[in-house]
Amino acid sequence: MSADDDITPTDRQRTRFRVGGMDCGSCAAKIETALRRVPGVHEVRVSVPNGTMTVTHDPSTAGDAITAPVVRLGYRTGPAEVLTATGVAAEPSHGTDACRGHDHSHAEGDGHDHGHDHAHSHAHGHDHGADEWSDPTLGELPWWRRPKARLALASGLALGVAYVVGALVPAVSQWAFLLAMAVGLVPIARRAFAAAGAGTPFSIEMLMTIAAVGAVVIGAVEEATAVVFLFLVGELLEGVAAGRARASIQGLIGLMPDSALVESDGGTRTVPASGLQVGAVILVRPGDRVAADGVILSGDSALDEAPVTGESVPKRKGEGDRVFAGTINGDGTLRVRVSATAKDNTIARVVRLVEEAQESKAPTERFIDRFSRWYTPGVVVVAALVAVLPPLLAGGSWGDWVYKGLAVLLIGCPCALVISTPAAIAAGLSNGARRGLLMKGGAVLEALGRITTVAFDKTGTLTEGRPRVTDVVAFAGGERELLARAASLEAGSSHPLAKAILAAAAEAGLTVAAASDTGALAGKGVRGRLDGLDLALVSPRAAGERTPLTPEQAERIAALNGEGKTVSVLLVDGLASGLLAMRDEPRADAPAGIAALREAGIRSLMVTGDNARTAKAVADRLGVEPHAELLPEDKQRIVRDLQARGERVAKVGDGINDAPALAAADVGIAMGGGTDVALETADAAALHARVGDVAAMVHLSRRTMANIRQNIVLALGLKAVFLVTTVAGITGLWPAILADTGATVLVTANALRLLSLRP
Repeated sequence: MSADDDITPTDRQRTRFRVGGMDCGSCAAKIETALRRVPGVHEVRVSVPNGTMTVTHDPSTAGDAITAPVVRLGYRTGPAEVLTATGVAAEPSHGTDACRGHDHSHAEGDGHDHGHDHAHSHAHGHDHGADEWSDPTLGELPWWRRPKARLALASGLALGVAYVVGALVPAVSQWAFLLAMAVGLVPIARRAFAAAGAGTPFSIEMLMTIAAVGAVVIGAVEEATAVVFLFLVGELLEGVAAGRARASIQGLIGLMPDSALVESDGGTRTVPASGLQVGAVILVRPGDRVAADGVILSGDSALDEAPVTGESVPKRKGEGDRVFAGTINGDGTLRVRVSATAKDNTIARVVRLVEEAQESKAPTERFIDRFSRWYTPGVVVVAALVAVLPPLLAGGSWGDWVYKGLAVLLIGCPCALVISTPAAIAAGLSNGARRGLLMKGGAVLEALGRITTVAFDKTGTLTEGRPRVTDVVAFAGGERELLARAASLEAGSSHPLAKAILAAAAEAGLTVAAASDTGALAGKGVRGRLDGLDLALVSPRAAGERTPLTPEQAERIAALNGEGKTVSVLLVDGLASGLLAMRDEPRADAPAGIAALREAGIRSLMVTGDNARTAKAVADRLGVEPHAELLPEDKQRIVRDLQARGERVAKVGDGINDAPALAAADVGIAMGGGTDVALETADAAALHARVGDVAAMVHLSRRTMANIRQNIVLALGLKAVFLVTTVAGITGLWPAILADTGATVLVTANALRLLSLRP
């Protein structure tokens, strides 16, 4: 038995590498094909938008064994992150020689696998690998400093020189163009054979090499040289477009400040934000960015959370409230206790989740991948038939038909088709993440657009999750006096109903004096003394036991109970002075959120463990169908029943007691402000917990899928047009290469429109 046979799936290791130079789906396909041939590698997931590859491998498979095939294909590889079972990166691995120690003399640094001059790359330090890839949070170099730009410029200059030499000395014109073509074609050919050796014989580099050599054979040297130059320019444009998409989500990382003020020995000292530990207390001054997730210990301020959650209105926060890393402090100084390290804060988890989401393929993307595997070989066969059959069967000119066959060959690159889906999905996921809408993968994003029913939890989802005073009814005296006396009994209490009364008193601008001799009345309420009066805040039943209630008072209490409200009666010296009604009210945006779903053709229902009376009161206000007094398994059963009737169900809840239903639903959506549950339990999460975010996710999904359909039409449509015009003799090699690179750039640019989409 070999050593590999002893390794179980649980013993395998997952490592994520940064990869430089990937611009389109064919790049990912070549890397995946090459790595699957490496012994000990079990799974490879490559994300072009992220510039990453995640490899599941045996522990004995060293970093060099994984990165060497990628480097041979002409890409840069950065430091590795060993991932835990939850996808959290452990300490970066420096044992791999991904950026150092390989013999990179043959690999151009920024090379898309479409080929570049590799001979001098090692002299350039593996093409700025230490600058760009030693820290995965850093962005790419400006496009004009990349090797692709240098190679395209060199090819263009060589082409210009060849034209000048050809004009001055016509006798050596052909040789001048041959040398000019070699400047660009030699790197392309190297990459072609490297890809073929790694299991991808029908790469665009190979098609380009065959077409260029074939054009030389039939005497079209000048045109072949120009086509090589246009190819390199197109590849450069692809890289620029791909870099824009990649920078969108990585821009979130730039929100983190470099340093933080930490309280220490009675003062403060400046430390790197990346080194903050859980439990440390930091000082956040007005105008500063919050350096870590945490809880406010003291202070009060308005925080701009737009960079993290997309919420445009600053949110007032004070003692006990949570704050997120990257948000901007407004007008007050805050003392914050750190609750998460830099690698586990909200921004880091958002970026990590989006990266993992972009690595997982949607059903449409998997279909396109399967189709593209047959597409390119099919076009190669068509090109061969175009070149051979007319001269053999109809006496056509070999030169003309071989030329047409070579042009058809260039149309065979599937780059635009392969990138059509992941580019749109990456842009959609990035757009959502920047607005606090997290979707864990293209499959989730695709499924959201097909949802027909949304099942909402009530408490904390459709409602705020905390009671509010809705009615203050005075039987004797004024309402303000009644509220002040009730608040005096609750001063200092942390009970949810007590907090609701104290919050109502604060909103009314009342000064609350704490009652004396306070105490609990077991199962009934609370009592105390204020200004020489005996006060008691009790349930209606307890009040009836102490003093008779008039029919009018009893009727008012019954009416409020019928509205799903909790009623407390204030007794003053044993007599009913008035009552307060409280209820967990719907979120302010809930009516609009439900209406938006209704306009999208999606029905909403409520599934809750709360009592039927309260559930009906909230459901009636929102116009949803209530299902109340449910256990977790009952919620799951309702989801299953809906699915059995052909419905596609999204379940929206808090991610804990709704876990069975969230798992059963087609899409589980957690509502929460960046908590572990909200980010890691369900398929999707709404960071700023708005009901309207569900409709926004659906809208984003539908627009993304429409964009994918447009991209597929663009990619295949352009190729079909140029295939027909090439066979008809209308277009030649130049338009053929533009059909490839032009379609890729158009598809990528169309996908990038999703980055600015607003609901």
